[in-house]
Amino acid sequence: MAEQALILAAGKGTRMRPLTARLPKPLLPAGGAPFLEHQLRALAEAGVTHVAVLVGYRMREVHEALGDGQRFGLALDFLVQEEQLGTGHAVAQAAGKLDGNFFCLNGDTLVTTETLRALTSAKSTHAMAVAQVADCSSYGLVKAHKGKLASIIEKGAEGPGKINAGIYRFAPSIFEALEMLERSPRGEFELTTALEAVAKQVTVVDVEGDWLDLGRPWDLLTANALLLAWMEPSIEGTVEEGVVLEGAVHVAAGAIIKAGSRIEGPVWVGPGATVGPNACIRGATMLGAGAKVGGASEVKNSILMDGAKAPHHNYVGDSILGRDCNLGSGTKVANLRHDGANVYAIIRGERVDSGLRKLGVILGDDVKTGINASLNVGTILGEGTIVGPGRVVSGSWAAGSRIL
Repeated sequence: MAEQALILAAGKGTRMRPLTARLPKPLLPAGGAPFLEHQLRALAEAGVTHVAVLVGYRMREVHEALGDGQRFGLALDFLVQEEQLGTGHAVAQAAGKLDGNFFCLNGDTLVTTETLRALTSAKSTHAMAVAQVADCSSYGLVKAHKGKLASIIEKGAEGPGKINAGIYRFAPSIFEALEMLERSPRGEFELTTALEAVAKQVTVVDVEGDWLDLGRPWDLLTANALLLAWMEPSIEGTVEEGVVLEGAVHVAAGAIIKAGSRIEGPVWVGPGATVGPNACIRGATMLGAGAKVGGASEVKNSILMDGAKAPHHNYVGDSILGRDCNLGSGTKVANLRHDGANVYAIIRGERVDSGLRKLGVILGDDVKTGINASLNVGTILGEGTIVGPGRVVSGSWAAGSRIL
């Protein structure tokens, strides 16, 4: 049994911009908590008592968010990776810090306790989890023979297949394989190369239950829906008369749901958040601390991070609003193309198929829109962007843009 774990949470998460411009990817919120907290709770349920968290980008924020781990029933240590030189280099930072078998998780991977237990049950020195996907072109395709690892194809594979899920159970001998690594053609020390070097000692197991990794901003919406599906309803805040609640709804302490509002769960309303009067929220939606969905506004399948506001006559669907965003009265978000085809978005200058028929907008922190602004499907606005009254906006805009 592995009572220790290593979480790799040092990367910059550039593909998740603008959400990660001011917030490390493992702290992005989903299902009522930072993503990393869900990993810690799954590890604790699997019998882990000690977790080393590898940090780098915005490390202070990660440390402050997690503390010493006592509220998760864990002892936490923080290891610093000053320079990100690949996954093999990342795992190697734990050499001498972990004694015995340990789980290793990518910090952007949704993991279940059942998958961790399956790794523990594997009768081999090491074990890795794989996930079945419809298109493995963006992942490392894993080939196995009689239950043991045969190879990992990082590029060029297409179509359905089983891919590296970023969840492992290692014995201390993995560090010996890591010491032998040389830089790959892209200049990094690859964990997958070390795994192939000890392939006969690696059992391949299928993930059990939900799995995903946060590769693109809209993946956070999928994670939110998966996590909220398991949420237990609870009312700790204030719900005024005339409110209709259906399904699983969590109203945190200090939150208020005003008269005439309707919430169809699963919906998580954070501490100090405000809904209504006469607002509508449909699942799966998360409102962060101090967020607001105001009069005659509707929000559907979205995440409003801490302090984000859709306060007057707004529609927000299948979208993510960063911290302290504010939509002017009448601002509307389009989330469906007229032809019903998948929505595309521009990520790092590349036009990317989201794989989704419904996708609204991704707004970085502190985005402001004027009255009656219209935001088109797949629009991405960098942090601090200002949109003027009545403007119709599409595409991807850099931080601090002025669309007036």
